[in-house]
Amino acid sequence: MTDFSKLENELLSQVEAASDEAALEAVRIAALGKKGSVSELLKTLGAMSPEERKEKGPLINGLKDKVANALSQRKETLADAALDARLQSERLDVTLPLPEGPQTRGRIHPISQVIDELTAIFADMGFSVAEGPDVESDYYNFTALNFPEGHPAREMHDTFFMQPDEKGERKVLRTHTSPVQVRTMLEQKPPIRVITPGRTYRHDSDQTHTPMFHQVEGLVIDKGANMAHLKWILEEFCKAFFEVDQVKMRFRPSFFPFTEPSMEVDIQCSRNGGEIRFGEGNDWLEILGCGMVHPNVLRNCNLDPDEYQGFAWGMGIDRIAMLKYGMSDLRAFFDADLRWLNHYGFRPLDLPSLLGGLSS
Repeated sequence: MTDFSKLENELLSQVEAASDEAALEAVRIAALGKKGSVSELLKTLGAMSPEERKEKGPLINGLKDKVANALSQRKETLADAALDARLQSERLDVTLPLPEGPQTRGRIHPISQVIDELTAIFADMGFSVAEGPDVESDYYNFTALNFPEGHPAREMHDTFFMQPDEKGERKVLRTHTSPVQVRTMLEQKPPIRVITPGRTYRHDSDQTHTPMFHQVEGLVIDKGANMAHLKWILEEFCKAFFEVDQVKMRFRPSFFPFTEPSMEVDIQCSRNGGEIRFGEGNDWLEILGCGMVHPNVLRNCNLDPDEYQGFAWGMGIDRIAMLKYGMSDLRAFFDADLRWLNHYGFRPLDLPSLLGGLSS
């Protein structure tokens, strides 16, 4: 014989103990499901005599109603609790500023920024930008630039050579952007004023060298181009790029096959606690190489050296970026570390200009 009071207390206790809607659903199925304890009692009514049905029917149906009501109330309570928890977890402080969008959250790589700065500075002086292929022929990379076959200067560049083609000629990954100067002189008539920023490749890797790096070279070809023009351009560039009012420079004799005379350029600086400042101090730092274009290079580009002369210079973009923005290791430029980029990168809309300031 079923103890209805005991069964009722057990079922109501189970309903009250359900901690979430999944547990409550399990209690409902165990009590009111197709094979639940209360449903099994309801099935017995058909086999009872009229007197037993009259006595036990109200008890069984009453038990069903109490359990169903308890389930409904507990479900409502659990739903309210779940809603409160969700509201707490998803609460927003509407007084906080809006999160950054993609257009402001992204960062421009320092190399891209410095190339834009270079372009802005030299464009103001009347220069255009010239570009060329990364994979070059031996002729454009060496021979046209006054590197004779077997010349030891070819070994100075630690060149990456390709496999020979069907003619036995080997392409190279360009070791400098000077081949772009050759292509420009062959394609354009003087006067020529161009800069040639781009990737270059040499077999070297350490804290200040990588197998792939960036270089910018400048070229001026004209009938009256001379050393005084070259010195003025480089001085104005250094003042604009490093954002100083004055800068002292010294020119030391050097050797490059494609220029004569050739010079290394040092700029005045101070070194304090690992920090380098330009336009002050008693120290010197080498920053670039330059010179007057060699007559042989002019002849190779179908220009008469008795009528035209020119000058050229070249510097590492990665190196001047490190000097200006205080980066100690060149390899970090190519690690794709978002933490580094977030620290040293530039906002996409902070475009460099001589009017508003290159790095403001």
